[in-house]
Amino acid sequence: MFGKKAKTLIGSILTLGVLALGLTGCGGEKAADSKAAAGKPTIKVGSKDFTESLILGELYALALEKQGYKVERKLNLGSAIVHDSLVNGDIDFYPEYTGTGLLSVLKEAPLFDSKQVYDEVSAKYKEKFKLIWLNPSTANDSQGLVIAKRAADKYGIRTISDLQKHAADIRFASQGQFDEREDGLPALTKAYGEFKFKERKLYDNGLKYDVLHNDEADVAVAYTTEGQLSKDEFVVLEDDKHVWPPYNIAPVIRQDVLEKNPEIKDILNKVTAAIDNKTIIKLNAEVDINKREYTEVAKEFFEQLK
Repeated sequence: MFGKKAKTLIGSILTLGVLALGLTGCGGEKAADSKAAAGKPTIKVGSKDFTESLILGELYALALEKQGYKVERKLNLGSAIVHDSLVNGDIDFYPEYTGTGLLSVLKEAPLFDSKQVYDEVSAKYKEKFKLIWLNPSTANDSQGLVIAKRAADKYGIRTISDLQKHAADIRFASQGQFDEREDGLPALTKAYGEFKFKERKLYDNGLKYDVLHNDEADVAVAYTTEGQLSKDEFVVLEDDKHVWPPYNIAPVIRQDVLEKNPEIKDILNKVTAAIDNKTIIKLNAEVDINKREYTEVAKEFFEQLK
């Protein structure tokens, strides 16, 4: 039989063996975790150089980081270079607009059904550029006309057809180019008839909401997700004859990146699904009106998502 010292020695050896196995197991788990983390590449997130795109780019970046991806932010790129940056691999994806893809990138004729526009850009981008459009948002950052609520209520104006009928009572805050551009006033006139405004004055685009607020004009050209539209005193008129194509938001991502990391699709789609016109207008307002940093606004909103 073993003596007391022998038993003690054997016990110590067994204990050390168990500890060694345990440590090996922990080390193996940590190594596996580290390997899994290392297996996720750095994703280069881009955006255009205006408030809405910066907010969206940051939201997508936060979503990826939460799922363990490293993110390289390449935000604030000029609209003229962002598509080429994606094609060339300088970025992996960025938030784009379906109407922009159709008209500015593909150079195709306007379409006016949201699904039709999305289907067209989705097919052509994959074929021509090996780029994939993920799910589109219901948010539509299209061109539009905004009217002061006081004038809308006074004359019963809710659509552009209504505006055309009451144009003689309305002061139009012109921004110059809109009056001449093919997709501006000429396009409206072709669809709705001539707009014989009571008054037409030229104003800088950055002053349009001040002009409407100060009762210097009644109607101005706008984009339909601008932050100032969070105020009840402004109303976006319905384009009831569909002069302007839809500009729904969606991430556009390199096909090779998505094939290697298919879970990115669900990660980004979840964020996009939370963005509608009311939401993006509110987020834009926090930055453009309340002068908060877009990173702070995006983080606050992202933390509320489930």
